[in-house]
Amino acid sequence: MTNATTTITRSTCCYCGVGCGVLIESDGTRITGVRGDPDHPANFGRLCTKGLNLANSAASLSGRALHPEMRLTRDAERARVDWDTALDTVAARFADIVQQHGPDAVAFYVSGQLLTEDYYVFNKLAKGLLGTNNIDTNSRLCMSSAVTAYKMAFGADGPPTCYDDLEHAECVLFAGSNMAYAHPVLFRRLEATRAANPDVRWIVVDPRRTDTAAMADVHLQIQPGTDVALFNGMLHHLIWEGLVDADYVAAHTEGFQALKTQVRDYTPRMAAELCGIDESQLVEAAEIFGRSRASLSLYCMGLNQSAHGTDKNLALINLHLATAQIGRPGAGPFSLTGQPNAMGGREVGGMATMLAAHRDIGNAAHRAEVAAHWGVIPEFLSARPGLPAVALFDALLEGTVKAVWIACTNPAHSMPDVPHVREALARAEFVVLQEAFANTDTVPYADVLLPATTWGEKSGTVTNSERRISRVRAAIDAPGEARADWWIAAEVARRIEERLRPALPTLFPYADSEAIFDEHRALTVGRDLDIGGLDYARLEAEGPQQWPLPAGQSQGLARRYADGVFATIDGRARFHALPYRPVAEATNARFPFHLLTGRLRDQWHGMSRTGRVPALFAHAPEPSLSMHPADAERRGFKAGDLVRVASKRGSFVLPLQVSDEVASGSVFAAMHWNGQFLNSGGVNETSLPAVDDKSQQPELKHAAVRVERATLTWQVVAARRSDDLHALHAAVQPLLAECEYAAISLQGQDALVVRAACVAAPAGWLERLSAALDLQPGADVLEYSDARRGVVKRVGWRGDRLDGLVFAGDVTGADALLARLIDGEPWQGPRMTVFAQRATAPRDRTVCNCKQVKESTIRAQLAKGAGFNELKTTLGCGTVCGSCVPELKQMCASATQAA
Repeated sequence: MTNATTTITRSTCCYCGVGCGVLIESDGTRITGVRGDPDHPANFGRLCTKGLNLANSAASLSGRALHPEMRLTRDAERARVDWDTALDTVAARFADIVQQHGPDAVAFYVSGQLLTEDYYVFNKLAKGLLGTNNIDTNSRLCMSSAVTAYKMAFGADGPPTCYDDLEHAECVLFAGSNMAYAHPVLFRRLEATRAANPDVRWIVVDPRRTDTAAMADVHLQIQPGTDVALFNGMLHHLIWEGLVDADYVAAHTEGFQALKTQVRDYTPRMAAELCGIDESQLVEAAEIFGRSRASLSLYCMGLNQSAHGTDKNLALINLHLATAQIGRPGAGPFSLTGQPNAMGGREVGGMATMLAAHRDIGNAAHRAEVAAHWGVIPEFLSARPGLPAVALFDALLEGTVKAVWIACTNPAHSMPDVPHVREALARAEFVVLQEAFANTDTVPYADVLLPATTWGEKSGTVTNSERRISRVRAAIDAPGEARADWWIAAEVARRIEERLRPALPTLFPYADSEAIFDEHRALTVGRDLDIGGLDYARLEAEGPQQWPLPAGQSQGLARRYADGVFATIDGRARFHALPYRPVAEATNARFPFHLLTGRLRDQWHGMSRTGRVPALFAHAPEPSLSMHPADAERRGFKAGDLVRVASKRGSFVLPLQVSDEVASGSVFAAMHWNGQFLNSGGVNETSLPAVDDKSQQPELKHAAVRVERATLTWQVVAARRSDDLHALHAAVQPLLAECEYAAISLQGQDALVVRAACVAAPAGWLERLSAALDLQPGADVLEYSDARRGVVKRVGWRGDRLDGLVFAGDVTGADALLARLIDGEPWQGPRMTVFAQRATAPRDRTVCNCKQVKESTIRAQLAKGAGFNELKTTLGCGTVCGSCVPELKQMCASATQAA
């Protein structure tokens, strides 16, 4: 769609697995706006704060990877090269290593943010050309336990549910999912359903009192890792009370008797004691679930990211099978994906433990089918599973894997035990990084940097959490020399073919992404995910479609297993008898706290995109560690104190936030903050690489830690307004690592804020910071200095507005000035009075991002007796994307309780 000045392109959002449709506005060269697509069945026009800010994230090319870069030796700086040189080098190095050391001496680590066509080419390159299954993905970190459980219980991967079930469910069980933050668009649908039908009941299983948990009818605030005990205890009660559907169990399942024997010992009292909750709560949850006409479970990383994640998934699925809560409207176990195309990657077999179209590596017939489709001999496809993510980086450190090609992901931040991963990348013989952004924690380890296209520039398909395939369309041309991910992989593959398959027809003849999709869909025919009836033309004409969609079928299947026939050999679902096993790393006297991790509302993953938008910092401007008030008081901590969090593997320092959202004995830190925004790699400095023995997914959600005061007396607060925040960020970021604590955030419209603390000032650090901020003494910069006390205060103006500041040694008054700088209000009075500011302004969070409504403004209205509807009417908060609605309702409830 076009008009005189604006082109509208239909595409999808690039964040979570909801798969929201978007309408991208562009002027031919740049993206100028984004809004929700009202015709897309995933979101019907709704977007969260992150989606609404997509155009802002693409507003500048500063910080983008725009040209191929390469270095010949590890200690050299990378230099710009042309594409042929980069591609030839990657192909030659990979071919050399394969010929000298065998195919398993190379590996690929790709991403759930790739398009299906990108994934397909990478998978074919690894397995079909090089002969290695060493291709894994960051989906290993988020979805592999859900995948494994679906296959073990139902015989095939893929949720049996759909988004329409959100409107039909009468009981919603959230397990390990803060859906209000992680999948807010779907959460809006649940809120609307509940508002229309007050009889709908919500049960939330979460060690924290999240925004989702605060809205629950029953919040089971279990001890970390005790989910299996909880679900076994609930099943015990269902059996005891005769709430099991015996006819369904007999007709459609296997293994119930063994499970019944297993859970006999898990009485509600015993299970509740293990979980640290009241027995009555467990019984109430079981009653609601078992007596509901339609029970839907929604689960995510809290179940998956565990050394026993598959067991947790299976124990929850046991509840659904036992009560026949599956295969009908509003019922079923619904695993919510965390990335926009984790599902598509699973479909093409883009992981180390699977083949294309849900085939198994260990199945000779499956290997023969794929080999025939690809045009290689069956014996060429390896029967040995490849290295999953954690083992892959272990092998890189040990030297058995010589080269790794990383695409569209940031393992130096997102993997567990990142000190170990950084060492592995540093020791690797050859590291290729295919990336859209030039500043991530993994970029310094790249010997070759290949610039890739990103959201708004890509064309292909993605599959969302309800198995719905959508077209992704490019709104603008690729900037600089960036290229599509599939194109880069195919170009390298063709060059490798000249070495490894001379004179044979190419396996990579693709002219565009449509040719890849056609090859992929043909490979699905006859499989459980058959999309033989789907092509680009149908997607263009009819819009997004769910699989399976075989040829000749008018539409995809919304719900699976409605007939009670599952994808197992005999058509019966499998119960699994599972004992409770504790977390992989127990707390003890030396490491007494459970460290929990999770998401912020307005950030996503490693912030390479959301971290470019100041507005997305407004709700949580800076990193923090949350601790229960009683735990803080016992240790003499107060809010804002710097504390050191340490595990057996590493440590990091953060400011303390005192909050009763975490239970005593647990602390919480968000997963997003990394070396681009901190002096450390964030929470994964401390996480452990223990993995689930079935899915190989690591336990990212929990580590045993201690928390100590970080006595860092030399402190700095600095800020600068800039028209190019990305360039300013890149200039300041290298300074963070020299401090015991340092953090960068973007605030207001155009301000970069730095907070740092050390035992003593690093030599020359303050001068380098001032130079990076371009804040040197001059006509518009005033300075106060006290060398004896080690105090420097410097403030700059642009016209009549504060433009920058550096307070070091004594930061009294810095926050008050920072608030004025961010607000952009004109300076009143003589400039010389700036150093007389002694007040400490409380930091005022933005609760509603869309309308930029501050917490203080909301509390002022609540003090006047306003309720939720009045807040929406008078302030506008909660009326656009709705992401703030759970928090607004909590604030209203707290105000009512206080009154």
